Amino acid sequence: MSISGNQKAIMMKEKLNADFTKKGVFTGLFSGFTWGLNSVLLGLALSMIPVMGENVAIFAIPLAAACINDSFAGLWLLLYNGGAGRLKEVLRSLKTFPGQMVCVAALLGGPIANGGYLLGISLAGSAYALTITALYPIVGALLSRIFLKQQIVPRVWAGMLLSVVGAIVISYVPPEGVNSETFYLGLLFASLAALGWGAEAVLAVFGMSMIDPKVAINIRQLTSGLFLAIVILPIVGGWVVVSQVFTLPGTLGAFAIVGLAAAISYLAWYKANTTIGVAKGMALNGTYVMWGVIFSVVFLKSPLTQNLVIGSLLVVIGATLVAINPKEFFKKGEVA
Repeated sequence: MSISGNQKAIMMKEKLNADFTKKGVFTGLFSGFTWGLNSVLLGLALSMIPVMGENVAIFAIPLAAACINDSFAGLWLLLYNGGAGRLKEVLRSLKTFPGQMVCVAALLGGPIANGGYLLGISLAGSAYALTITALYPIVGALLSRIFLKQQIVPRVWAGMLLSVVGAIVISYVPPEGVNSETFYLGLLFASLAALGWGAEAVLAVFGMSMIDPKVAINIRQLTSGLFLAIVILPIVGGWVVVSQVFTLPGTLGAFAIVGLAAAISYLAWYKANTTIGVAKGMALNGTYVMWGVIFSVVFLKSPLTQNLVIGSLLVVIGATLVAINPKEFFKKGEVA
């Protein structure tokens, strides 16, 4: 009777572990799904902003959009944390060294990465910019090797090579009807986004280990939004764009939805990280490239070229190899 009871307890524990893992995998996929949706919705929201002169619009509109996106995401997260009674923790964490590290990471991931990301979408199109930004796990792996002295195994080097080849395949020939100069400039900005997000991940490691991820994400989004609003927008004339957006209820509403998608994606990403591990969470979040391409084709009527399909697949496969060992993906524990 005792043996039967022990076996039953073991079976129940294994089932609970399996269910826990499945929920983590689903949450990670959902974070990629919502980030891909955020990217396409951002493209739509950008198209709703009136053009106010070519000399300023090329930089002012995307950077103003980045500011509005991060600010709305920060406000949504503030409401979420406030409802959960974590507002004091947000303020307390800002005074700590880990919290300040998260602020520095936010500057890399926000003004630099999000700004480059939106400039990439604006100049090169959602599908192409999305795929280039998916190189951020490779950047993170390289920076971890340099600054954190983490070893890079052959599997990771292979993943990096596949991702770089995929990026070259995508960007080698611009799509028909697109200005080649602005297209390649957009890819350059998208590459800047990958660099910023990769660097952000490395810097945030310390802060995230000592601060509730929900709080850290909130600090990250608010820091990014405020820095863009106070420092960047005055330089590029972006406040003219922001004031214009606030006079257009439809456009403002669209950005509020975009910010909500960003907030949900970040929450899901860190939930997946705590459930199944950072490596698996990052890999599943990286599927935003696939979702972004699908949404771009379906909703924005973006051309589905052979280069885009092949390159996207190579980048997704490469980023996955960087993040996880496929043989260990569904096994319990963190992947080396």
